[in-house]
Amino acid sequence: MNVIEALPGVPPSALGESPFWQPQEAALYWCDIPGRMLNRWTPATARHAQWAFDSEPACCAPLLGGGLLLAQRDGLWRFDPVSGSRERLVAPPYDGAVERFNDGKADPQGRFWVGTVYEPRTPAQAALYRWAGGKLERMAGDITVSNGLAWSLDGRTMLWSDTSSHRIFAFDFDPADGSLSRQRVFAQFVLKQEGQDLADYGGRPDGAAVDSEGACWVAMYEGQRLVRLGADGSVLAELALPVRCPTMPCFGGSDLRTLYITTARQGRPQAELDAQPLAGCVLQLRVEVPGLPVNFAQ
Repeated sequence: MNVIEALPGVPPSALGESPFWQPQEAALYWCDIPGRMLNRWTPATARHAQWAFDSEPACCAPLLGGGLLLAQRDGLWRFDPVSGSRERLVAPPYDGAVERFNDGKADPQGRFWVGTVYEPRTPAQAALYRWAGGKLERMAGDITVSNGLAWSLDGRTMLWSDTSSHRIFAFDFDPADGSLSRQRVFAQFVLKQEGQDLADYGGRPDGAAVDSEGACWVAMYEGQRLVRLGADGSVLAELALPVRCPTMPCFGGSDLRTLYITTARQGRPQAELDAQPLAGCVLQLRVEVPGLPVNFAQ
């Protein structure tokens, strides 16, 4: 692995999330949730573009036929980066005063999956939804912060994280109809103790990405690291980072061997930010094992 560095000339996000590599544009997209911004970075031209919204964009995915699918607090939207036009596809299925969309991705068949975060944290009433065929359906629930969506190489297992409980779940996934069954714990990380020194804390699972060997890379929020998990949930490797709060990895570049990592700085102590000037930046490094191309939503 090579040196970890920030995207040059790109300002930090308050809470960067949902990076993906758009192969047709050879560009990286990501969201800044509290900043209410969508970002695009084109490495060939070193150009950074931004679009501002009046509602938080939590995640984004490329759409077949062009444009993006955006999950915002006020619903799912079709967005055209060229014209800046937006069309709402569906209203949110929750009370936007206390809940919003969070992590989301398309599955290999083009169905869009998106979870929510319940901002009061208790009770655990966040959920996971599936958008397909013009219909939004609740597929799972009883968590607080939905994150970490990923699919196995054969497309028959889906991973889903509840960040607050430090737990990653696995489901049997039916590629034909997108149904879920046999929910079980895939990985459980040690809970954070009250007053615990962060130097002794491994973090909690946030966003995830699967590589071409089927291993799952997971951002460990407040743990200052990524972990690479095997098919049985065991830790195969870990990558130490120069920032306390990574949020999500993705693979990009023409060979899918550039690992991009969004990070956060919102709400962090000033002493930590002074010591970690890259907090909130998108980090990048080269890796040996390539990732998988992004799934396009239909």
